[in-house]
Amino acid sequence: MNEKNKLIQRMLELQHLFIAYEQKDGLKPKDYFVPPSNHLLTDYRKEYDALATRVIDLAHEEQNSKR
Repeated sequence: MNEKNKLIQRMLELQHLFIAYEQKDGLKPKDYFVPPSNHLLTDYRKEYDALATRVIDLAHEEQNSKR
């Protein structure tokens, strides 16, 4: 599996975790934007953003295009 596919797979895993959490416990905006340090979503946004950015960069490299 190439790097882009691995990154997308991890993004899907994170989405499934997020959806399961939201459906089970609901989601307060504070927990999403400023979660406590012991919260499931503590690094969610940062990790997801980093993965998405890398996927975009790889897609541009594949197409020889610029962001």
